[in-house]
Amino acid sequence: MCTAITFRASGHYFGRNLDLEYNYGENVVITPRGYRLSLRSGGELCRQYALIGTAAVSVGESESLSEGYPLYYDATNEVGLSMAGLNFVGNACFYPKREDRVNLAQFELIPYILGKCKTVSEARKEIVRINLVGTPFSRDFPPSELHYMIADKNEAIVVEPMADGVKIYENQVGVLTNNPPFPFQLENLKMYLNLTPEEVQSRFSSELDLNAVSRGMGAFGLPGDVSSPSRFVRAAFVRANSIKPQSEELSVGQFFHILGSVEQVEGTVKLKHGLERTQYSSCCNTETGVYYYKTYENSRITAVSLYSADLDGDRLSVFPFMSREDIKYLSTRPLEFCVNN
Repeated sequence: MCTAITFRASGHYFGRNLDLEYNYGENVVITPRGYRLSLRSGGELCRQYALIGTAAVSVGESESLSEGYPLYYDATNEVGLSMAGLNFVGNACFYPKREDRVNLAQFELIPYILGKCKTVSEARKEIVRINLVGTPFSRDFPPSELHYMIADKNEAIVVEPMADGVKIYENQVGVLTNNPPFPFQLENLKMYLNLTPEEVQSRFSSELDLNAVSRGMGAFGLPGDVSSPSRFVRAAFVRANSIKPQSEELSVGQFFHILGSVEQVEGTVKLKHGLERTQYSSCCNTETGVYYYKTYENSRITAVSLYSADLDGDRLSVFPFMSREDIKYLSTRPLEFCVNN
């Protein structure tokens, strides 16, 4: 399960939580304009834009990390378009090949859209030309059943490949989780129209003198479990009512606090084959190309700039996740205060 959001504060930000019971050795990966990616249906992906994001880089016996294939989970390109794929198991569909469409494997979709498109409007036009086929990357990487959020600084959409065709929805909420499909998530928000960040006054009865027993009761009824519908509602409420700082550091911190409201603690979701947790959280300033992330093991924010690589190059730049807890220990003596009587 996962959660993705957009956020406007001092800049425009896009990111996500990846919630899974395993990982594939994720890295921050920069794909430059000159890096060649072969398409499984033939030909090569001709890109205009470089991109940065989190990917598992798959390599063969003769390849290094800088020569492998980046399997992106989320990414942002150099002109500010972002995209994330989230689990949509049971609803996502793949289709037979069509001669009148651009046939893409699931793992090719993110680099294809972000390599070619500058805006959501351009991405929307490309999506209707694409036919998503079920070609696996390898025996170890079967096709993932996903739906997608695509965003620029002005708008966001959700793309869901369903049995009756590919659906494209406007996303004014700026949030995406998992199942059920996006229209249900929007309709479900109407069940929480009473929520407010304000202090509440009793409307129970004019004949009873009832006072709030705690601060925060305006959000009484906000779901607290980690199911997809509940995370959608909680992320939407927290994002919509969050303050919008006007410095980069505070904006990034606020973004991670929003994602923190829906993160999964290891042990709270037990599956037959493992314990699901938030493997990593990401936040990209889409206007500067700086990609921030935290991992489950390391809560300190790490940043990588898209422009730390040669964007005209032909090799991947791979930055392994900093996955050990990084604690700052104070070595100086504490301040001493003298109390005068």
